Amino acid sequence: MKKLILVFTVFAFVLMSATKTFAQKWKKMDISPMDAATFPDNWRVSDKVLKVVYGRPQLKGRDLEQLAPKDKVWRTGANEATEITFYKDVLFGGKEVPSGTYSLFTIPAAGSWIVILNSARNVWGHYTYKQEEDVVRVAGVVSSSVENIEVFSMVFEEDMTLKMGWAKVIISVPIALNSKKE
Repeated sequence: MKKLILVFTVFAFVLMSATKTFAQKWKKMDISPMDAATFPDNWRVSDKVLKVVYGRPQLKGRDLEQLAPKDKVWRTGANEATEITFYKDVLFGGKEVPSGTYSLFTIPAAGSWIVILNSARNVWGHYTYKQEEDVVRVAGVVSSSVENIEVFSMVFEEDMTLKMGWAKVIISVPIALNSKKE
């Protein structure tokens, strides 16, 4: 009987120590989690035209200009630079853009924001941004939101217009399929 209790105790000890030895250490949730928006946004449609992947910073009582300073290049989100993938050739703000993946940067300004597609990919923030790597620059139309948008968000309207909203600012850039290439 003593041997059975000893074997059971040793087995239980080995089992408990193995659990602690091989346990995963999971990271806490990112305070600016990644998100993605696609067009079309219906999950049943697999033939997507484009997808944007971005970090979602929060205002948390801070002023928008503190987080996205006027007249300075901004990563358009949090953490890594936002990346936008076009699966088809498009007109981005009226300018031709071939299919591919680009970093999306913005320069906030009072009347209109400059929206930039840049050839650099897989970059952290805007710290290595180089203007000579810009593919296109377009003026984003600025409008106001009635409600405060606490978390930076990106969506595509039914006509494929990209809408970026944060605080009480909404920036819109029209996107269309490039019919010359289709």
